[in-house]
Amino acid sequence: MTQVALITVHGMGETPPNYADALMDSVRTRMGALAGQVVMRSVYYQKILQDNQQLVWDRTRSQSAVHYDDLRKFVLYGFGDAAGLENRKEIPGSVYELAQGEIARALMSAHATRPGMPVVFLAQSLGCQVLSSYIYDAQKAAEGRPVGAGIWRNIGLWAQQVYGRALTASERSFLGAGSCAGLVTTGCNIPIFVAAHKEMHIIPIRPPTSLFKWINFYDPDDALGWPLQPLSGGYRALVEDRAINAAGGVLGVMLKSWNPLSHNQYWQDDTVLDAIAVMLRRLAA
Repeated sequence: MTQVALITVHGMGETPPNYADALMDSVRTRMGALAGQVVMRSVYYQKILQDNQQLVWDRTRSQSAVHYDDLRKFVLYGFGDAAGLENRKEIPGSVYELAQGEIARALMSAHATRPGMPVVFLAQSLGCQVLSSYIYDAQKAAEGRPVGAGIWRNIGLWAQQVYGRALTASERSFLGAGSCAGLVTTGCNIPIFVAAHKEMHIIPIRPPTSLFKWINFYDPDDALGWPLQPLSGGYRALVEDRAINAAGGVLGVMLKSWNPLSHNQYWQDDTVLDAIAVMLRRLAA
């Protein structure tokens, strides 16, 4: 049997540090006897943004009259995350760079358990764009092409600042998603970030390994979750889109049109959880 890593990346909006605990418990249950072979890590970048957003929200509530508190807060945190990550991302110490650093730290922790093991990423919502940009930048750096922002602009300098030493060849490859064999995206926002570009410029990541498989789950009623195959030929060849009813059951009947609740239900959906377990079993058996 082989160890395999599951690395989660959260989405937009107010997010606690333990956001992935319930999902990981569900995956362990589905893995049965193979659960011990799965090394689980969660990326948490929301702390970079959340204190500032909370300050704006508190001032708004105390100094102004506003309605639809839950929806308004979802928009403030959610779209504030997206704007913050993309704004001035090329400057040193940008939110973009700090978020990439959190992904690298999670991978570094997994690498310490077993170097070179297969990695499956699970990303939700805005986390899909954050992770895709990270892998895309890493692949550019590996090819010797210039990277304009983030830690892969100078991964050696980042490692020296964080760990006080250079990365080994194994660590650098692992941090660059060199052993990534699976990617599951849910409620993916990538089309929002690339739709204004000509199709010839909408280029996905390259498959990191020969085993690589990308499954993208989206709910047709979720206005923030999108299929990826329509973006370009590259995405059509790389991604398998699967439409699901993420809200499900009675809640699904109630939510005929989009509601923030439908965007946050993917990781409780049996179809998504089963697919993650199947992907992990394929690599761990």
